[in-house]
Amino acid sequence: MQKVYTKIESIAGNVITVKAAGVRNSDLAVVTSSHGESLANVIKLAGETVSLQVFSGARGISTGDHVRFLGYPMRISYTEDLLGRVFTGSGKPRDNGPELTDNLIEIGGPAVNPAKRIIPRNMIRTGLPMIDVFNTLVESQKLPIFSVSGEPYNEVLARIAMQAEVDLIILGGMGLKYDDYLFFKETLEKSGAMSRTIFFVHTASDPTVECLLVPDISLAVAERFALDGKKVLVLLTDMTNFADAMKEIAITMEQVPSNRGYPGDLYSSLAARYEKAVDFEGAGSVTILAVTTMPGDDVTHPVPDNTGYITEGQYYLKNSRIEPFGSLSRLKQQVNKDTRDDHRALMDGMIKLYASYKESLEKKSMGFQMSEWDDKLLKYGELFESKLMELSVNIPLEEALDLGWEILADCFEPKETGIRSELVLKHWPDAAS
Repeated sequence: MQKVYTKIESIAGNVITVKAAGVRNSDLAVVTSSHGESLANVIKLAGETVSLQVFSGARGISTGDHVRFLGYPMRISYTEDLLGRVFTGSGKPRDNGPELTDNLIEIGGPAVNPAKRIIPRNMIRTGLPMIDVFNTLVESQKLPIFSVSGEPYNEVLARIAMQAEVDLIILGGMGLKYDDYLFFKETLEKSGAMSRTIFFVHTASDPTVECLLVPDISLAVAERFALDGKKVLVLLTDMTNFADAMKEIAITMEQVPSNRGYPGDLYSSLAARYEKAVDFEGAGSVTILAVTTMPGDDVTHPVPDNTGYITEGQYYLKNSRIEPFGSLSRLKQQVNKDTRDDHRALMDGMIKLYASYKESLEKKSMGFQMSEWDDKLLKYGELFESKLMELSVNIPLEEALDLGWEILADCFEPKETGIRSELVLKHWPDAAS
C-alpha cells in the first residue's frame, strides 16, 4: 500500500526531506503540488529522515505538499521496441514516439557475480587502426576515453557506433550540449546505425538527477539484451559530467567533501557502473566505452584518477588523434595473438620506431645534426600519423596491417625494422620479387 506524507521537513535546492518509514534507497516518489505532480528519487536515508531529489526541480513545492512513495525504484521497459528510439535520462520518450510500459525492469542492480563471467576473448572491430591494430577493443572490456575538453570525442564515439561489429549499441549522453545531441541523432540516422541503437540522453538543461540515471538505465537494458544473446556495446559520454552531478547533489545535501569537492564514494559509484561489463557463458556480452574529460588535461583529476584504477586501460585522445603512448588496452594480448600471425610483431615494431621518430623530431627541433637514420624516422613518423593515426582513416584490420607493412617498406630496409625475418619474408611488400 502506498503511503502519502503531507509534511515536507525541508527544501534545499532540488532536494526535499520528509519523515517516512519503510522506504528504500533509490525508491521513486510522486510529489503533488499546486503545479501538478513531479517525480522524485530517494537519494539518502538517515533513520526515518528521507532525502529525495525532485526531477523537475523543487520550484513551486511547499512544505505542505503531498509526497507519495511508489515502493519501487526507477524502471525501464525492456523490449525490442526500444531499438531506434531516443529517451530522456528517466526513460521518457524524447523522440515524440509512444511511451513504452511493457516488461518493466529495475535499474541500478548489482554487477554480475565474477564466477559467472568468462574470460574476455573476442575482438570488437571498429575500423579505427589506432584501436584495431595497436590497442584492440575486446568484448566485455571496460575502457575510458581520456580527453581534453574540445577534442572530437563525440565524433569518435559516433564513428564507433556506426562501425563496431556488435549486435546493439546503447548510447548514453550526460550533460550533452543540444548541438551534440543533434549531431549523434543525425549521424546515426544518416548512416543507418540508428536502427540498432538505443539512445538515452540528458542535456545540460535537463534535471541533474536524470544525469545520474543515464548510466544505470543504459546498463540495465544492456544487461538484459546480453542475457538474450546480444553483443552490446555501451557508449557513455561524459562520465565527468556524471561525477559533477554527484558533486552538485552532495553539496546541496551538505555532505563532507573529499578531493576537490567530490563525494567520498566517487570511486565506488564509478566502479558500480564500469563493473557491469561482462561476457556471459552461452549468451551475449556488455562492453563499455566511456568518455572521461580531463579538466586542464590533468590526469590526476579525481574522475580520471579513480577511473584508471577501475578500468582495463584507456584510450587517450589528444590533438584529434588517439595517441599510441597514452593509450593502453590491457586485454589486447587476449585477442591479437589470434587475428593474424604478424599482428603482435608489427604492432610492437611500429610503436618502437614511432618512439624513435619522436626522439628524432626532438633532435631536429633543437637544431642537432640529423643522420640518414633520423631522416628515415622523420619520413616514417609523418606517414604513420597521416595514414594510421588520423581519425578520418577507416579501414578493416587486415588492410591496416598491410598498410603498416607498406609504410615500413617506404622508409626502411627489412633488417632495419627489428621484426622477425620469417614475418618480413611473408608480408613485406613485393617480397617475392
